[in-house]
Amino acid sequence: MTGDDLKRLLAEFKAGRISETECVDQIKLKPFLDLEFAKVDTHRQLRKGFPEVIFGHGKTDRQILDIALNLFRAGQPLLITRISESTYTILHGKIEPLQYHSAARCAFWNPDPAIRGNGYILVICAGTSDIPVAEEAAVTAEVMGQSVKRIFDVGIAGLHRLLHYRKDLLHAEVIIVAAGMEGALPGVVGALVDRPVIGVPTSVGYGANFAGVSALLTMLNTCSSGVVAVNIDNGFGAGYAAALINRRRD
Repeated sequence: MTGDDLKRLLAEFKAGRISETECVDQIKLKPFLDLEFAKVDTHRQLRKGFPEVIFGHGKTDRQILDIALNLFRAGQPLLITRISESTYTILHGKIEPLQYHSAARCAFWNPDPAIRGNGYILVICAGTSDIPVAEEAAVTAEVMGQSVKRIFDVGIAGLHRLLHYRKDLLHAEVIIVAAGMEGALPGVVGALVDRPVIGVPTSVGYGANFAGVSALLTMLNTCSSGVVAVNIDNGFGAGYAAALINRRRD
C-alpha cells in the first residue's frame, strides 16, 4: 500500500463511504514491500502484534540484510532466527543496535522492551543438549515483551531435579518444555500444573530417536491434558505461541 493508496482509503472513510472497521481491515491486509526475492510483510505487526520474523536458514547474508534493514528502517522490532555468528557480524555492521544470542542462534532488536504479559513464561529443557532449542524459545518470547524464567537439565532420569522447582512450575502462566530422547518430560510437567504446556521435541538422541520423531510422537500421544506440541526443534514456534497466550491473558 502506497502513501497515495492510504490517502484514498482515508478519504473514503472520511466521506462515510466505508466504515471504520473496513478501513482498518484494508490497512491490515494490503501492505507489503516487494524486494523481488522476498515480499516483506511490513504490516504484520498491525495484524499480529509482532512484525515478520526472519528465518535465516537457507537465505544468503545479502538477503537477510536487505529484509532486516527494511524492517529496521520502519522502526519494527527485529528477530532473525537460525543464523551464524559470522552472519550476525555482517548484520551488526549495518544495524548497530542488533544483538546476538549464540546458544539460540538468534539476532534481535526491540526498540520497545516493555513487558507485556500477565506473568512469566517458564522455559524448561530436559538435558543440556536441548539448551539451544530452549534458548530459541526463550529469546523469542523475550523479544516479544515477555518475562521469561529458565530451568535447564531437569529430565526424567533425575526427576527430583524437576520437583525442586515445583513452585516455579505452579506460578508460571505458560510452560515450554524442550526434550529429546523419548520426549517424556512435557507429559510429566503437564501432570503437575493447570497451565498450558507447550512441548518442543528436539532432534537430540540416539538412532531410534529418529532425529526427534520419537520425541514428537511421545508428546503427541501424552495422556497429560493441556499439553500440545510444536514441530521438531521449533523453539521459535513455541516461544511465539507462549507469548501470544500470555499476552491474551493480560
